[in-house]
Amino acid sequence: MKNIFSENMKMADLVLGNSKLLLMFPRFGMDLGFGDHSIAEVCAMNNVSTPFFLMVCNIYCNDDFSPSPEDIANVDLKALISYLLESHKYYLNERLPHIEEHLDHIIKACNPKYGNMLRRFFDEYKNEVVDHFVYEEKNVFPYLQQLVNQDVKTDYKIKVFHENHTNIEDKLSDLMNILVKYLPADVFPKERIEIALDINELSADLMNHALIEERVLIPFVESLEA
Repeated sequence: MKNIFSENMKMADLVLGNSKLLLMFPRFGMDLGFGDHSIAEVCAMNNVSTPFFLMVCNIYCNDDFSPSPEDIANVDLKALISYLLESHKYYLNERLPHIEEHLDHIIKACNPKYGNMLRRFFDEYKNEVVDHFVYEEKNVFPYLQQLVNQDVKTDYKIKVFHENHTNIEDKLSDLMNILVKYLPADVFPKERIEIALDINELSADLMNHALIEERVLIPFVESLEA
């Protein structure tokens, strides 16, 4: 599917028409207050690759969008790794601690049977996320840099990552089931709704993160290997 955004669009119009994109701007080092500047102008002012920025926007806003082989071949490696690393920091340093802080209030207030269950599911999920990101940062990203530098020092192949690439948002559904179905109704009802919304937002964002890895990172590395 073709790009649904162009570099000549006003950045403010892009955001106002697609609020889900708000989460990704800090990962590009961009602040709001775009005025009437175009996407290309804002990207230039922030030293961001415009084609890569548009690629991420299209993936975020259209589940059916896949970059063309030509788009993949021209991916800016520095922009790709920087974006993924900033996404890791966002999940680990902001979103997960935010959810955990509110979850702790509920855990302390409810029956230990449910509190321990919530704690177990969240801790297992957080550990899975950390392991996933550490693996990428220690194995995939250095290997990618070696490929670009034509100085590969390992037998590692991206198919190993591809074959074991799991959707790290899956376990969030277990947390949602406990919050919605099993906790007594009188345990922080309003806060539970807020956490449920946060979890849904995180889950959707992680799905987009996974799509960027599957539709940009993996084919890009495969093209280098070939």
